[in-house]
Formats: sequence, structure tokens, C-alpha cells
Amino acid sequence: MRVPEALEPLVDQGVIDEVVRPLMSGKEAQVYLVMARGEARVAKVYKEATQRSFKNRADYTEGRKVRGSREQRALEKGSRYGREQEESAWRNKEVDCIYQLRAAGVTVPEPFDFVEGVLVMELIADAEGGPAPRLVDIELNHDEALAMFQGLLREVVRMLCAGVVHGDLSDFNVLIGKNGPVIIDFPQVVDPAVNNSARKLLVRDVDNLTRFLGRWAPELNKTRYGQEMWALYEKGELEPDTHLTGKFKSSEHKADVSSLLAEIDELERESRARRAALGLPPPRPARAPVQLEPAKPSRGGGAPKAPRPAAGGGEGARAREGGGPPREDRGGRGSDGPPREPRGGRGFDGPPREDRGERGGRGSDGPPREPRGGRGFDGPPREQREDRGGRGFDGPPRGDRGGPRRGPGQDGPPQDNFDA
Repeated sequence: MRVPEALEPLVDQGVIDEVVRPLMSGKEAQVYLVMARGEARVAKVYKEATQRSFKNRADYTEGRKVRGSREQRALEKGSRYGREQEESAWRNKEVDCIYQLRAAGVTVPEPFDFVEGVLVMELIADAEGGPAPRLVDIELNHDEALAMFQGLLREVVRMLCAGVVHGDLSDFNVLIGKNGPVIIDFPQVVDPAVNNSARKLLVRDVDNLTRFLGRWAPELNKTRYGQEMWALYEKGELEPDTHLTGKFKSSEHKADVSSLLAEIDELERESRARRAALGLPPPRPARAPVQLEPAKPSRGGGAPKAPRPAAGGGEGARAREGGGPPREDRGGRGSDGPPREPRGGRGFDGPPREDRGERGGRGSDGPPREPRGGRGFDGPPREQREDRGGRGFDGPPRGDRGGPRRGPGQDGPPQDNFDA
């Protein structure tokens, strides 16, 4: 077949000898069956972020770190460089996780190469040597379903003890090899120590397996292995060989908020006492307390209006809240003094405009000006001036000039004397 563009660098570098065929396509990657070093292997090509169908990606990326401080700052800011680093971290996460889980004894494929963002790893084969089917593609009986569930549950416990929650575990991400089930697809794994969604994702993973295998073993549908597993993990009592019963009772203890607030108040009083003993001013409260005014009856006689926070900030503020004189009796906006006398004009405290006499111009208090000859000109009127040659020209009138005007920028003879 034609070599996909993403695999061409691996073929050129000799990492892959031949691309046999596409094997499967998932939400985050396309998998190809390839030949490398004379063996059948798989090459996983990750899709771009815009092509992946993962929802609520923030639930998976919370708490993830990158190696460099510069990259971490860019990742937190969400810049273009940060998004590139996030995409690279998403792809590298599976490789790191596979090595981590193999060291913990979890059955996962063996990785061989990670080149140009493409992961080359072991082909999980069935008894005939072909690609292994997924759990969703096989049929089981009651006893096989129970055995399959117990085997997968033990793998989930080992993963959690190693600090990994799969986050997308289901019958689509389990291959049935010749030696038993193998869990695949790890780019979305989360760290339960730093991710607030870890419990939700773990319970969902276990519920997915319970619901699928419960079709052949209905008694599994009444179990609560995920909740029991997480409760033991929180207490530090979960081990890879811990026996699970599937029984879990949720805590009915209610949070005592009143005692918590009382404890906070006690700590604040101790802090104020220490500062007072050192001669320091008391600490500033986090926010000013809100004091509510009594509700006022409505004008129409209906239900009173809701209370509103008390206003502060001087007499003007109290006047706005209804505690000052009516607006018509005030001297001005926000003023509590006597009303002002009538004013002569806008922004002018002299006599009224009609008592000022004839003013020469806007904003002038002197005698009126004499008639002016023109706009911005204090000489004689325009009609009393000598006939001028033109605007800004003190020569003879335009009609007494010798001949037609020349063209603009021309120093030669008049334009009508040019030869055609």
C-alpha cells in the first residue's frame, strides 16, 4: 500500500521496512500494521488536536507537568507555544506511561521506537498469530465473563497502585491476546495524586467493564468495586494483591460548617492577640462586613422591597439613599449646602445674561466690538478695500495681468501659446 505521509520519515530512517495495511482507527490515533526488523508490529500515528474526538480534555490534562520551567509557564498561560508543548506532552504521555506500567507488572504492549511522534510497538496477536480482537468483538459465557472481569480488575488495581488511572477504559480498549487480556491506549491517563477528576474517571472505568461483562454475569451489576478501590487508595491501604469484595457503603457523615467557621474565628482572634502583644495594628479583614438596612414598604402597598446594603461615604451618599433633602432643595448634585442663586449662564457666576449689556463676542465682558471687515480681520470692511489681485496677493487686479495663467509649476510661455 501507499506509505502514509506520517510514516514516510520512519521508512526513510529504516525504522519501518514496510507498511502492510491500516489496522484500526480510534478517537486519538490511527494504527497501521507494519513490518520492522523482520517482525510484524504496529505503528500508532496520533491525530491532530482538531481531529480528535475527546471531550472534556481539561479533566485529563489537569496536573500534568512538562520538564522545563519555560514550557510549564507557556502551558499554564495557554499561548501558542504552550499549546504546542501540550500537544507534544499528550503524545509523549503514552510512551512514558507504558514503561511505568510495565515496571509495575501491568500487561501492556511493549514499545520499541518513538520517532517523529509515531509510536512503534508490539503487535498483540491471537492464538493463530493474527492481530488480537478487542473485548467488544468476542462472545463469552458466564464463567469466562467472571474470570475476565477478575483479571481486568486486578490490572486496574496495579495501575492505581502505580499512580495511574486509565481514564478511558472500556471493552474497546482491551485486546484479547493468546495469553489473556491486554490494556491499550494511554495518552489520556491521569495521576490520582494531583488530578481532582481521578476518582470519577476510575469509577467510570470500572463501571464500563462491569456493565459490559455483566451481560453474561448479571451479579456483577450489583457490585461497587470502583468506589471500594478508591476508598482504600485514599486511606493508603490499597495493595496490588488486596482482596476486594465489591461492597461499599457511602459515608453519611455531614460536614459541620458551623464548627469550621467557629474554628476560623478563633484563629483570627489569636492572630489579633499576638499582633496586639507586639504593638502591631490589627490585621485588615478580608472584606468589610455587609450590613443590611430594614426593608422599605413599597408605594403601591404591596410586599416590601428586599433589604439593600447600607450606604456609606458622606452626606451625599446618605442623600442618595433617601436620608437627605429633596433634590429640588439642594444646591447642586451631591451637595448638602443651600441652593445657589440664579446664574447668568453656563459656567458663569456674574449677573444674568440679559443684564450684561451688549457683548462683543463669546466669553467677553468688555464693550461691543466695531463691525469687522471679514473673518478674523480687524481692518476696514471688505468692500472698502482696494481691488486686490487675489487671495493673499497684493499686486494688480487679476484682470490687469498680462495674459492667461500658466499651468501649475510651469515657468514657460502661457499654455495657449504652445504648438499642438
